[in-house]
Amino acid sequence: MKHTVQEIELKNGAKGLLIHVPDASVMTFDVNFRAGEYLVSEAKWEVPHLMEHVLLGANELIPRARDFQAELEKNGAYSNATTGVYDITYEAECADFEWDRVLGLMLIAITKPLFLEEEFQAEFGNVQEEMAARSNNHFRRLSLEMRGALGLIAKTDHERLELMQNVTVEDVREHYQRTHFAPNMRFVVAGNLTPKRQESIANLFESVELPTKGKRYELPHELPKNLHKPVYVANDTVENLYFYIDTFMKRRLTDPETDSLNLVNTMLTETLYSKILGTARERGLVYGMSSGLSQTRDASNWWFGAQVSDKNAGALMQIIVEELGKVLAGDVSKDEIEATKQYALGRFQRSAQTVGGTASGYVGRYFFDGVVENYYKVPERIKAVTKEQIIEVANQMFAETVWGFGVLGNCGEHFAQELQAELAALWSPARQLESEVLQNGRAA
Repeated sequence: MKHTVQEIELKNGAKGLLIHVPDASVMTFDVNFRAGEYLVSEAKWEVPHLMEHVLLGANELIPRARDFQAELEKNGAYSNATTGVYDITYEAECADFEWDRVLGLMLIAITKPLFLEEEFQAEFGNVQEEMAARSNNHFRRLSLEMRGALGLIAKTDHERLELMQNVTVEDVREHYQRTHFAPNMRFVVAGNLTPKRQESIANLFESVELPTKGKRYELPHELPKNLHKPVYVANDTVENLYFYIDTFMKRRLTDPETDSLNLVNTMLTETLYSKILGTARERGLVYGMSSGLSQTRDASNWWFGAQVSDKNAGALMQIIVEELGKVLAGDVSKDEIEATKQYALGRFQRSAQTVGGTASGYVGRYFFDGVVENYYKVPERIKAVTKEQIIEVANQMFAETVWGFGVLGNCGEHFAQELQAELAALWSPARQLESEVLQNGRAA
């Protein structure tokens, strides 16, 4: 959708983006605080999550959670909140005609919560149910086990269920006081933001009754460590095995490097004709596969994951090694790169067909490190990626030999070790030397 973006910095220390989408019929709000689990002690891990559940409830204006939700949603508006290791984000979407009412209610909830004991106890039970349900997600369980083993900040849902018993409503109130202050707040508002509305929105955020002292919390330092053996999570109820492969670079990727790695990632797994997934499906080995990039304050991660039967797992690992090895050695044609660019451009165009989709293109990066992405430059960035950039950044992701492999299932640790041994060739000094020789030969 056509739009313009303006960043505003308010006198109270808060910052935000105003995304004007002309003639939009809905408006979205995302309000973020750096208030996640890394800011509490291990014993109090579940405090931020419980606080998020209770905050959008009873407040000084409407002192009962159900009544507040009924009032906010009475014209079809939507609201939610999410908690992660780093942040808590409150979100809402509503029809254009009631944007001021919904935003006002949302800001009242954020600034004037009551944190009633009875509502805390009710949400305590709801969070227990949520954690129990999440624990049935095998990919999530394996991912969290691996993050912990790699030295990143994480707890499994089972661990979180046990730690919940340490949390009281007083802990929730204390965490709110420690994290919900104006300079720690970031927001993104998207919709038909006429100049008059922009002024009204800025005034609403600038006049919120939150403390104005302090500064936004910094992201934590997290450096992953190499795993010498697989993370194996035994589960006798699972017929297929679930696996993840993680490789790390101990620094943040630059934007051109991110563009290049995203492109080769698409080339490898994101379509049914991709080099890894397409080959595996052609041989009847796996139904689906995923991969992607993530970053911490200090490191960059490239991961691959799938669910596969024990009998097909070895063959799938061979394909992964072969196809990644080709990329690392520079065996990628310009036609393949151009075809992947066309796919990436089309996917980008489809990603922002709604106000919410447009806003989401800015939210993640802005809340993470304060960078305002230039949406209209993305096609140009995709087109600018070169074969040399792809090969270089892909090799850098394997050069530091910081990696991990994890399996959830009933295949046994010995089988998991065999699969890890198959993959280890990607990080071997001999493989890296071979890639350098091949690349130098092509350059000559």
